[in-house]
Amino acid sequence: MRRAPALTASLLTAALLLAGCGGGEESTSSTPAESPASQAPAEQAEPETWPLTGLPVADGDSAATKHPVLVTKIDNTASAAPQLGLGKADMVVEELVEGGTTRLAAFFYSQLPDVAGPVRSMRASDIGIVTPVKAQVITSGAAPVTKNRISGAGITFYEEGAKGLFRESSRYAPYNLMARPGEVAGVAAGAKTRPADYFTFGERSDLPKGKKATTLNANFGRHTTSWQFDNGRYRNVNGYAGAGDEFVADTVLVLRVRVGDAGYLDPAGSFVPETIFEGSGPAQLFHRGRVVNATWSKSGLKGQLKLEAGGEEIPVPRGRTWVELVPQGTGAVTFSR
Repeated sequence: MRRAPALTASLLTAALLLAGCGGGEESTSSTPAESPASQAPAEQAEPETWPLTGLPVADGDSAATKHPVLVTKIDNTASAAPQLGLGKADMVVEELVEGGTTRLAAFFYSQLPDVAGPVRSMRASDIGIVTPVKAQVITSGAAPVTKNRISGAGITFYEEGAKGLFRESSRYAPYNLMARPGEVAGVAAGAKTRPADYFTFGERSDLPKGKKATTLNANFGRHTTSWQFDNGRYRNVNGYAGAGDEFVADTVLVLRVRVGDAGYLDPAGSFVPETIFEGSGPAQLFHRGRVVNATWSKSGLKGQLKLEAGGEEIPVPRGRTWVELVPQGTGAVTFSR
């Protein structure tokens, strides 16, 4: 019985020590957390954009599609009417071919048409046109020398006989080869990453004021492509696109280019021209009913196109762009207010 007070004292001392330890833990856990106001604000991510238009990608979508940029070579003569697929193109480049006529390189990436065409042959000019975004080409074929140069540039192409290309019975050859880009995309090899921007994109407010210009004529020799500014956009008034399938441009970009000899003749014995799409030259950017005079430059065939005016780089406004590669010397560009 005499041991009880000593035992009680020992238990009391232990309890006090435990209470002291417990109080320390409670003090640590009750330290107030850093207030949200004291935290550095998170940087807001730039909205994802499409590489050929600079337009924002819809929520839940991605600019890294499951296929590379697909460029379809489309005939641009009256025999091609009606052209199909242009209404779904992100961008179109018009280039000189033999006899002063033209051919279209229709760029498809953000969306694919059900059918595009009539599909025609490639030219060496296409190397400088398609390589900046590592595009693959849908074509009817090409001369052996052109195929060798295209392959040597590392460009993949799909010609007649490949999946997705077919002959349309209601048309006559050679204007009856058509393509289903969705089927070609199913077999197209390519990294599922977003290509580089084709242009440096920006806003209308980033451009010099320029001069008023509501009509435009790009003369390639035997063919002239004419545009009319209408309701904020440019419409091709003498094109061959099917009704409701026209390419309506936010910007028409005219680049004056040098033209060389591709080194062979076509089956009719005509000289085959080659657009030299590198170096530099005069440019005119038509947007919102006005024209800005500029200089274009491109470092090598694979380089990105740059525009400069007044000693400063200027952007291509976001939207759908039609590029006219008008030859220097033999071609001409006119516009009116």
